[in-house]
Formats: sequence, C-alpha cells, structure tokens
Amino acid sequence: MKGAEFIRKVQNIGRQRGLPVRFLPSRGKGSHGTLYLGAAFTTVKDRKKEIGPGLLKVMLKDLGLTERDF
Repeated sequence: MKGAEFIRKVQNIGRQRGLPVRFLPSRGKGSHGTLYLGAAFTTVKDRKKEIGPGLLKVMLKDLGLTERDF
C-alpha cells in the first residue's frame, strides 16, 4: 500500500467515525508529513512509495486502529 492510499483509507475511517482527519505535509522532514485522526497522529513517509508491513502496523497502532479496521 502506498502512502496516499493509506491517507485515503484513514480519511474514510474518520468520516465513518465522525473524527477529523488532517494531513500536514509541513509537519515533517523532506517527503514525510503528519497524519492526524482525532487526537492521535502518525508520520507518513513519501506518499508515492510503498509502506512495508512492519511500518504499517506501527502507523495503525499510533492512530489507535487495527488491521481489521483497515
């Protein structure tokens, strides 16, 4: 899954749960940015590159989501 796809899926989850979702590319270094889901946040690497399974698990944990939510 690419970074942009991850952001879209989190936006859909936020819409379903009534939580605000924001992606701020300025809150990161280089191609990284910060993705907020309600009060939780995680760092998203380059939106054009693949996210590995280990990093995906960490990002979901940061946002308080499970793989089943996805």
